[in-house]
Amino acid sequence: ASAYFDLLIGAGTQTAFNNANAYLGVGNSATAWAATQTDLIGASKNRQGQEATFPDHTDGTTSANDSCIWKSQWATGDGNFAWAEWALFNAAAAGRMLQRKVESLGTKTSAAIWTLTITLDLT
Repeated sequence: ASAYFDLLIGAGTQTAFNNANAYLGVGNSATAWAATQTDLIGASKNRQGQEATFPDHTDGTTSANDSCIWKSQWATGDGNFAWAEWALFNAAAAGRMLQRKVESLGTKTSAAIWTLTITLDLT
């Protein structure tokens, strides 16, 4: 939550979660979320940068403009394990973790290319 507020008010030196810096990460841990976590928990984890036009947000003042979308793709050689958690980061390694979710998404193998799209809503 701290990163949200620092970015919102322009305080500190937070790195933006923009196309140049944002990474979606996946891991294989089903450990419940805790506010003290700063990284994915799984022994197997992998981060990928954003697709060319992401993140995406349409500016406006209505409820239709309350979300932001990030999207990353894992090639055949990346992230080949059971995906049980995902998170949004502002660096390829370390950095700030803005959001982590425990969710079984299946098991990726080297026979497939997978894409993960997340939407964060402010309501």
